[in-house]
Amino acid sequence: MIYLDKQNTNPFYNIAAEEIALKSRNEDILMLWVNDTSVVVGKHQNTIAEVNQRYIWENNVPVIRRLSGGGTVFHDSGNLNYSIITNVENKERTIDFPKFTDPIIKFLDNFGINATFHGKTNLGVNGKKISGNAAHIFKNRVLHHGTLLFNCDLEKLELSIKPNEIEVTDKSIKSVRSNIINLTDLIPNIKSIDNFREQLKHFLFEYLNINNSKLFSSEEIKQIKQLVDNKYSKPEWNYGYSPTYQYNKTIFYDGEDVSLWLDVKKGIIVDLRLISSNIPEEIINLIKNSIINELHYPVTMNKILKKIDKSLNTTGMDSSFLFNLIF
Repeated sequence: MIYLDKQNTNPFYNIAAEEIALKSRNEDILMLWVNDTSVVVGKHQNTIAEVNQRYIWENNVPVIRRLSGGGTVFHDSGNLNYSIITNVENKERTIDFPKFTDPIIKFLDNFGINATFHGKTNLGVNGKKISGNAAHIFKNRVLHHGTLLFNCDLEKLELSIKPNEIEVTDKSIKSVRSNIINLTDLIPNIKSIDNFREQLKHFLFEYLNINNSKLFSSEEIKQIKQLVDNKYSKPEWNYGYSPTYQYNKTIFYDGEDVSLWLDVKKGIIVDLRLISSNIPEEIINLIKNSIINELHYPVTMNKILKKIDKSLNTTGMDSSFLFNLIF
């Protein structure tokens, strides 16, 4: 096994780098890495249902869909991520969370922390989650990766992945919300995530018998950047890959409840129903004609609504009200 150093905190780059390492290399690999503030959803999740769209839009928090399944996680400079990529022979034990997380459990035991499985894939201490884990198989190679909440901004975490008051009907994988705790509350003598990473790195080098560190080659970095441009930065992947869903939200406006229903397929709004006795029919038709066949994505919707803002103003409505209704 080798240690592969990403040397990057850009979340789009780091998620793409995992895919390149999985599919383009043949060694067993360990990576330890930190992302800038971002939300990472599982491959088979509905981004709209998992994330507080209004909050991340107002606070410029990017959302990235990763290669593996599982639930939504929040990343920032206080969260340490670990990835282990291995070649496997026994297809029946390809994904093995107990084996994969065992070195993490043993490392934390050195600090007197008794980490145990929290649900099927996560790690927790005294019933509070400290680590979320997921996996992905590519041919005879498997990627196991996870998070460690070291000194994460828990308030921003809660605000980012707590969806608005909406109803979404779909067949996506749902995140299981958990009580969480930072490791700094359990091991206060380690103040820096850099120091924590170095200690974990040293432990894993011995545990996994790693004696070689490498960087991505210039060609691999080129491939990673291309993958970011063509996939991981695209709303068609991060939002459009969501399963077919029905969206409903009701807001009290101008003395009545205004209700919106959207039918969305591959991220595209294919049908819309807006129920209001105060909004003129011509304005409802304008809204329909403007957003049907468009991506249910904050940036796209904001641009479209700004274009019809003057027409909305004639009824005392504005684009911000509609944006809040759509998300």
